[in-house]
Amino acid sequence: MTHWIHEGISIGACQTASPLDVVDTRILMMHALGLTRIQLITQSEERLDAAQAARLDQLLARRYDGEPIAYLIGEREFFGLPFHVTSDVLIPRHETELLVELAVERAPQQGRLLDIGTGSGAIAIAIAHQRPDLTVTATDISTAAVAVAQQNADRNVPNSKMRLLPSDWFSALGDEQFDTIVSNPPYIVKDDHHLQQGDLRFEPIIALTDQADGLTGYRIIIQGAAQRLSAQGWLLMEHGYDQAPAVRELLTQHGFIEVQSWIDLGGIERVTGGRLPENPA
Repeated sequence: MTHWIHEGISIGACQTASPLDVVDTRILMMHALGLTRIQLITQSEERLDAAQAARLDQLLARRYDGEPIAYLIGEREFFGLPFHVTSDVLIPRHETELLVELAVERAPQQGRLLDIGTGSGAIAIAIAHQRPDLTVTATDISTAAVAVAQQNADRNVPNSKMRLLPSDWFSALGDEQFDTIVSNPPYIVKDDHHLQQGDLRFEPIIALTDQADGLTGYRIIIQGAAQRLSAQGWLLMEHGYDQAPAVRELLTQHGFIEVQSWIDLGGIERVTGGRLPENPA
């Protein structure tokens, strides 16, 4: 069957009973054919060669099976920056930009910032891009994720004071101290039905759930941060839509002050944090 480019819609072998979203199809065509949006329009009557048609049909079939666009094209924008993504890391989400904004506002000048569980590096790199004065350390238990994050750091903040380390929580950091700590740890409860829906089906399970009550990571991070944060340093963490009260309670139990939650654009308490007192107990 002959394939043609037609305003972002593939006319050819990969026709389904339930057509894909037009925008998704257009993005995949641009990626498969190496064309811009304007070129896709101006070349709408061009015939695809066999290799182009096969590459496009494969992408469309994978998208039809539910695979996220970000994994198919290998990229997702976050905080105005392009990030390479693979199935080894979570896909950066716009609601996480709130965590970046809060950290950028609260990190002291020339301070040291730690991002725990960095994944693609989106949070740490966005912060480093906004605050080049900071010395940023980012860790992840997955060496594959660290490799992706390093690629993104080289691309977006090549001259920054950034260090990426494989680490199980704080294990590779010794007694290092930081002025600000941020994290978006695995917070979905074990066996939550959302794990079997949408993009989550394709994302790394270790980055999504603690295989328990969803709070394991917060307990570890808060306890460790209480020992590794400098006086008056901030700990800021993203969490699920209903976890803010539990995270606030954990922070209070460990002596943090100014404990509060911040609401994202969807009206959900998305980030909770607190500050160590000047003279921690």
